[in-house]
Amino acid sequence: MSAAAAPALAVQPPKRAASGDGPGLALCVGIASIALLATIVIPVAALGIRAFQDAQGNAVWLANFARYFSTPALSAALWNSLWISGLSAFITVALAYPFAYALTMSRMPARGLLQGVALAPLLAPSLLPAISLVYLFGNQGVLKAWLGGASIYGPIGIVIGSVFWTLPHALLILTTALSSMDGRLREAALTLGASRLRIFRTVTLPASRYGLVMAFMAVFVLVLTDFGVPKVIGGGTQMLATDIYKQVVGLQNFQMGAVVGVILLLPAVLAYLIERQMRSRQSASMTVRATPYRPAAEARRDGALLIYCLALAAMIVVMLGMAGFASLAKFWPYDLSLTLKNYRFDLTDGGGWESYWNSLRLALGTAVLGAILCFATAWMVDKPRRLGPAREGLNFMATLPLAVPGLALGLGYILFFNHPSNPLGVLYGSMSLLVICTVVHFLSVAHMTLLAALRQLDREYELVAESLGVNPWTHILRVHLPICLPALLQVAGYFFVNAMTTVSAVVFLYTPQTQLASVAVLNMDDAGDVAPAAAMATLIFLTAACARALLALLSHLVLRKTQHWRGEATH
Repeated sequence: MSAAAAPALAVQPPKRAASGDGPGLALCVGIASIALLATIVIPVAALGIRAFQDAQGNAVWLANFARYFSTPALSAALWNSLWISGLSAFITVALAYPFAYALTMSRMPARGLLQGVALAPLLAPSLLPAISLVYLFGNQGVLKAWLGGASIYGPIGIVIGSVFWTLPHALLILTTALSSMDGRLREAALTLGASRLRIFRTVTLPASRYGLVMAFMAVFVLVLTDFGVPKVIGGGTQMLATDIYKQVVGLQNFQMGAVVGVILLLPAVLAYLIERQMRSRQSASMTVRATPYRPAAEARRDGALLIYCLALAAMIVVMLGMAGFASLAKFWPYDLSLTLKNYRFDLTDGGGWESYWNSLRLALGTAVLGAILCFATAWMVDKPRRLGPAREGLNFMATLPLAVPGLALGLGYILFFNHPSNPLGVLYGSMSLLVICTVVHFLSVAHMTLLAALRQLDREYELVAESLGVNPWTHILRVHLPICLPALLQVAGYFFVNAMTTVSAVVFLYTPQTQLASVAVLNMDDAGDVAPAAAMATLIFLTAACARALLALLSHLVLRKTQHWRGEATH
């Protein structure tokens, strides 16, 4: 504790704790828990219950599952989803690991620029790479001959498109795993004269195994539950994600859709449990004496890694650029002169410009509500000292969406919020429900980000505030919020971008009045308006990129203004 605070503790008489641990905290935790129960737990439970019922609501136990697996076309969707997801995850991790190694274990030039290019697909809907592949390798694609007679419509296209849009997710996980490795291990191996290959095999690879496993599982689940890529370029290949859409939207067969939703839940829940177990083991293996690795320049290694990263970055630019060029081409492939007619969305069946403005409203509402809710739940989980079990339960519910695929969550929302006896049914079909569903869908990562930011604050802040009788709201507004503001802006940007690009969680919930841009891309592609679909996907990408750039600038200004003391403390 600081010297200035010590006399205050010694002289002033004890005052009532001002930590917010009184009845008000219990009320806030209770309200937050009820809200998460209504928006996460109960919809998922409704999905599970419906899977064991018939169309009239009578219990049929495992009859729906037996019917599903006894239907060859439906069971084929499960097998296709498993092997395509596994292959996509293997290729993605194999491509992302050298890139992450180059960013963290080398002095390769232009690391920041190359990392930015590699992460760019995060700003695009998963439909965009599928549309680009149509223009590159489709029946009239510029590189169709490269496939040697094979068709891009099917497993090949699904794998390539999935690898493109999941690569940034794997890269982020692997970069974090490699950058957190204890540098003393590599330095000791170098001192002992070990070769570079042996150091990689015995030090680097084992130290990053947690990241490798988690990257593989994250990509596997993302591909397994993705709806956009197989819908656009899957051809006749049956997949679980497209199957649940067909069962619910096409056939109105909610019980079979619920069966597929439960099947999609299983690998996601398994990945969630494995991640929690491995994270606890990984944390236990790290020590406070660990030091970051600072690689020395090495021309041959850095040059080889630069060539690899440039090649991969070029492929990403081509994929993004092809969608942009196709959106401007007058009549592909016969008239490639540039025009903006494909951006006249009112002439297509995708919902017009109104769908874009709906997406902007959704993204802004999700960013604001999501940031506020995540900060509140993270604070209630971390800072108070009472109500331990209730706070643990709140934390569990806030991380639970990580194990719930978007399609399963969206179907659960239909079954719960559209139930005739549910008083919350007034929300069904509204923009408010779309905002709530999107916040819940992406809640877990944002909650954990702000929880980590709050846990960086020493407990002495609370002790001093209590001893001085500072009002807890004053303490939150003057200490916790300013210090966590950069993380809060990061969370707001995370919500905004994902709300602009998401398809899976909202595809069951929109109405003609609340149609979204990402859904409009899907509908325009279904109607054969591929160029306008490319234009809308490009517009989503540009909007998300501008929002991220604006938030990055704002975050920089906030850091300079409110946290200048961090820089001074290092001098």
